[in-house]
Amino acid sequence: MPSETLSIRKLVSAAYLVAASFGSFWGAWGASIPRLRVQAGIDDGQLGIALLFVGAGALPAMLLTGRALDRWGLRFAAAAILALGVAGFQVAIIAHGFASLCVGLVVVGLASGATDVAMNSIAGRAEQASGVSIIIRSGGVFSSFVVLSSIATGLSSWIGAPAFMPFLVVAALSLAASASVLRSLSTQITGGQAKQRPRLPDVNARLRYIPLLLVGVLGALAFASENAHQSWGAVFLEDELGAGPGFSSVGPAVFAGVVAIARFSVGRIQQGNERPILILGSITAAVGALVIAMSPTLPIAILGLIVAAAGTAALYPTMLSLISRGVDEAYRGRATAIVTTVSYIGFLLGPVYVGLWSEATGLRGALVAVAGLGVVLSVVALPLLRLSGYTHYQGARALIKS
Repeated sequence: MPSETLSIRKLVSAAYLVAASFGSFWGAWGASIPRLRVQAGIDDGQLGIALLFVGAGALPAMLLTGRALDRWGLRFAAAAILALGVAGFQVAIIAHGFASLCVGLVVVGLASGATDVAMNSIAGRAEQASGVSIIIRSGGVFSSFVVLSSIATGLSSWIGAPAFMPFLVVAALSLAASASVLRSLSTQITGGQAKQRPRLPDVNARLRYIPLLLVGVLGALAFASENAHQSWGAVFLEDELGAGPGFSSVGPAVFAGVVAIARFSVGRIQQGNERPILILGSITAAVGALVIAMSPTLPIAILGLIVAAAGTAALYPTMLSLISRGVDEAYRGRATAIVTTVSYIGFLLGPVYVGLWSEATGLRGALVAVAGLGVVLSVVALPLLRLSGYTHYQGARALIKS
């Protein structure tokens, strides 16, 4: 096997393993929140405040990570991934009070923000080198491991294992992912299929912030819709349709599972079809939200969640893929950081958006407002991409082929 092909395979494997470790962390974290709340001896209000510290740590870490990646490359990415595994373990150990939980969550936010950018940057590098839709497929790996890890963490809690045990497993997986990234250090974005990747001359010459911010706004709209369903799906099933706590938890699990399946499926057809994927995806997400809002029964609501998940699944990865193909390798870290940070703001504000609309119109009305996000995205996606210059990708590809 040629050394270049072997190096690219190492990089692709590293991208998938990083996504697996990141998804495992968040699956374990989501399923561990009730136990950590009890361990810390805090109420729901204090928990809500404590969780804000994750975002407070993540946002600055995302911006700083981009520059660090461009300077130190995959070595910094490997360190960030390993730090996330350690951060999860430490918060499960030290969280025995409100103050200690907040301190632990700041560390978790810093590590998770850095890992998020590193994961997307590695996937973008692998996609550029291989010519395969790695970004969206690694997103599918991430979602799959969120589901698997949350189930495993629930089983761990059921058998009475210590709260830190799932995070110990995640730390071991993070160590493996970090080592895999270091093994792929020799991969270069030259030769083979990478030589035939289209380049955007008005973007590559230097790092231009406005185009990246425009794509980040689109990512924020997509993430706001996605996290709105993830955060409020179970609440809707309980409050509006009378589902018990056990059954209502099926909603977020179904959503994450469909997202994973959709990402693997779209990854097979993504290249060259980015624009229709964005439009159809955003419209499908809006339809799904409307189905949930009008659902009279639990099965109809679950169907709506499935449709919404299928619609939102490919939106952000597709935008990130367009960015990855159009940015010079020297700026990949910073470009990824800008888009990821702006998009993450939408992720944080999505549940808040639902909460505010719910106060004004009720939860069903709030989901109609979530559908509105999909409609807005379907309207503004192509104009903003044209302004950014990233829709020139397909034209450049056609010129190269000719």
